[in-house]
Amino acid sequence: MTAPPDGRFVMSYLEGFLLAVPSGNKDRYKAHAEAAAPLFGEFGARRLFEGWGDEVPRGKRNDLWGAVEAQDDETVVFSFIEYPDRATRDAANRKIMSDPRMEAMDPMPFDAQRMIFSGFETLFEAGRPGACGYIDGVVLAIPADRRERYRAFCQASADAFLEHGASRLVDAWGDDVRDGQRTDFRCATQAEDGETVVFSFVEWPSKAVRNAGWGNLMQDTRLMGERPFDGQRMIFGGFTPLVDQALVGGRAV
Repeated sequence: MTAPPDGRFVMSYLEGFLLAVPSGNKDRYKAHAEAAAPLFGEFGARRLFEGWGDEVPRGKRNDLWGAVEAQDDETVVFSFIEYPDRATRDAANRKIMSDPRMEAMDPMPFDAQRMIFSGFETLFEAGRPGACGYIDGVVLAIPADRRERYRAFCQASADAFLEHGASRLVDAWGDDVRDGQRTDFRCATQAEDGETVVFSFVEWPSKAVRNAGWGNLMQDTRLMGERPFDGQRMIFGGFTPLVDQALVGGRAV
C-alpha cells in the first residue's frame, strides 16, 4: 500500500465474515484457512485474517454469539479478506467456487450454513498496517443517510485510538450485504429499513496494549460525543490472530 501525505492508508474492499467453529476444531480450522490463503492470494486478495474469539461478550439485545447461533462449545471467529477493489473480489469468488483445489481440501470444520459474509467498501482507514497482536471487531447498523456523519465520527475518534496505542482502524460500509437463510448481517444487527451494515475493526500490537488503551479511551472526551448510530445494537468482541497472512500473487509475505 502507498501512504498518502497524512500517513493514512487506503484499502478499498473487504469481504467480512462471522462464523462459529467448534472449539475443539481450532487447529483444523487454522490449517484449513492456511491452505485456502494462497488461492485467494493467487486470485488477487492482499490479506487474509482469521481472529479467534477471546473476549466476546453476551448482549442484552444482540451479540456476536447470536449472530452465528454459536453454541457453548463453539468459538466465534471474526474474519476478513482484503482486496484492492470489488471487481477483484467478485472475480476471486467466482474462481474459488470452481477451482478444483478448493474442492480437494478437507471438509470445512464448521457449520457453513451459519457462516455470514458480505462485501464492504472502505469508508475510513487510519494508522499503518503491520503486525497485529490483537483485534477488536465491531459490526453495527447505521442509517444510510448518515454515511458522512459516520465518517466524520470515525475521523474524530481515530486520533484518540492511535494516541492510546492502536496501530490501525478500518471502517467498511455495507456494499454487497447478503441475505441468508438462517443468519446474516442484517439480522445480527437488527438492521431496519433504510439502514446499512458497517464492518469495523481496530488492530492493536498486543492484548496488553489494547487493555491499557481502552482504559484510557473510556476517559477520553473525544469519544464522548453523540454517536450517529444505535449503540445498543452494536455487536463486538476481542480476537486473537489465528491466521494473518499478507498475500502477493498467491504467496504469503
